[in-house]
Amino acid sequence: MIAIRKIKPEDNIILATIIRTVFEELDAPRLGTVYSDPTTDNLFELFQRAKACLWVAEIDGEIVGCCGIYPTVGLPADCTELVKFYLSAKARGRGIGRELMNRSVVSAKEFGYSSIYLESLPAFGDAIAIYKKQGFKSLAAPMGESGHPGCDVWMVKELV
Repeated sequence: MIAIRKIKPEDNIILATIIRTVFEELDAPRLGTVYSDPTTDNLFELFQRAKACLWVAEIDGEIVGCCGIYPTVGLPADCTELVKFYLSAKARGRGIGRELMNRSVVSAKEFGYSSIYLESLPAFGDAIAIYKKQGFKSLAAPMGESGHPGCDVWMVKELV
């Protein structure tokens, strides 16, 4: 059984492990990315702010991924960032990522945002293809101050 819920304090360790494992599986750059970001170990605490949320996916009670939105510093007031979108290998190809992203988009709309920005890496080609299918458009330069200068793929989606 698949369940989607908001993050809990006890999720921190497993989510940090999932995120870093995805980077290792895809041999993605670690410096200047969420891999080396100290907030990755404290996601519950990070998301305890207005207009932010992190959705967590479980299969039969086992945490398998997450995705959320966050009001990143430097973004326009009506724009949020899609963040921490990672799935363990066992969760991929099952529609879980689509559901996590849909929940995040709905949350962004409920919070009053009119666009969603994201940063990624070429190593995450499958994810980038999904972003494009979901209506994200490529940008020539980053927006805001995510603290992840290692990311060199930037995209934005207008919410309808």
